[in-house]
Amino acid sequence: MPNKAFELNGTTVYPGERQTIDLQVAQLYTHTPLSIPVQVVCGKRPGPTLLVCAAIHGDEINGVEVIRRLLKLKTLNRIRGTLVAVPIVNVFGFIHRSRYLPDRRDLNRCFPGSQEGTLGGRIANLFVSNILERCTHAIDLHTAAVHRDNLPQIRVRMQHEESAEMARAFGVPVILNAELREGSLRETADKHDIPVITYEAGEALRFNEVSIALGVRGVTNVMRQLGMIPVKTGRPERKFKPAVAKGSRWVRAEIDGILRPVVQLGARVEQGETLGVIGSPFGTQDVLVTAPHHGIVVGRVNLPLVNEGEALFHIARFDKVGEAERQMEELVSEVTSNAELDPDNLPIV
Repeated sequence: MPNKAFELNGTTVYPGERQTIDLQVAQLYTHTPLSIPVQVVCGKRPGPTLLVCAAIHGDEINGVEVIRRLLKLKTLNRIRGTLVAVPIVNVFGFIHRSRYLPDRRDLNRCFPGSQEGTLGGRIANLFVSNILERCTHAIDLHTAAVHRDNLPQIRVRMQHEESAEMARAFGVPVILNAELREGSLRETADKHDIPVITYEAGEALRFNEVSIALGVRGVTNVMRQLGMIPVKTGRPERKFKPAVAKGSRWVRAEIDGILRPVVQLGARVEQGETLGVIGSPFGTQDVLVTAPHHGIVVGRVNLPLVNEGEALFHIARFDKVGEAERQMEELVSEVTSNAELDPDNLPIV
């Protein structure tokens, strides 16, 4: 049985074809049309329709590079089902190197949107009705916000069984069982019963090679789990069981000042351990920032200048902290030791 054709914006992509389609969302003041670029890879044989999207926050660019590398993989020539790749959802933010839309709204709080709402609501509605609703599974690629950094991690509602399976298949050591955020793409996909996961890694406006390489491999791992691309042969698979966090908490600044962090991203910390010190430029009134519980630092601020109440360190709690730490160290070493960082050649997780 052949795969079904995929239709988008008046263009039909037939089985065995690949096309790039522009989905017009608005126009600039200059009357120049502005479009969301979408590449559709339609396999000859039937299978799932997987959405992989990035830059819902326009300054989160790691995912753009993940999708670029994904689309270059030779294994896509044998794909089952359909891959719908959207490297830049928030084209306004991407152009201006901004997380937000021109009206300062967060697009990832505008879903599912409406045809007559704000700019964000209209873009969200267009994206949901034209793309998301036509897919069977979804992977949303993100980084931390500006001046922050995230350890490679998956965020998912583990109560959704198929989403949980995708999270485990992705193959990074840390999974956060994260509540659904109102207005997010993940919440809208979940309401449509579309299995969805969010990959968080790296920082805004910067490429991080490890985060990108793990992202490409993670997406292909999910595609194999869904039966969309062939399982690799000739290489032994490493047994890998991600650690699911029991919870997480941001540690916030108690005073204004200059932060001197003493722990790195991915560090294992114990309750009461010093994470950093906040003080004045004169070296007076130093205040220790300490861990409220044991866990792993999965997010961290990079800018030393902090205000009272600002989120500084994101610590995830695990039953077996040491195991999660060990697996992350092994995985990062495995990726960085490969000179080409070619996902076609990286070991399977």
